[in-house]
Amino acid sequence: MARATTAPRGVAATIERKLSSAFSPVRLDIFDESDRHVGHVGARPEGESHFRIELVSRAFEGKSRLERQRMVYDVLADEMASRVHALSLRTLTTAED
Repeated sequence: MARATTAPRGVAATIERKLSSAFSPVRLDIFDESDRHVGHVGARPEGESHFRIELVSRAFEGKSRLERQRMVYDVLADEMASRVHALSLRTLTTAED
């Protein structure tokens, strides 16, 4: 499984653990893009508030893009209610990757 961060920490590590457990991904890339949002609403000085996630999983087969994204948001509900301000999601099946 490819990772955008060499040593996930904090929120990124939690996201990786939860998504890996829920979706058994073929590929999971997590990009912390918090530095691009400094000074914006929801940005935190310590970072880890804005993420881009690319997730390829067989669990998405037969699901619409909206259903796939809702699945991810359901898994990350606690993080979205606390530390994570924004997620950009790309959710694919193995046939789309």
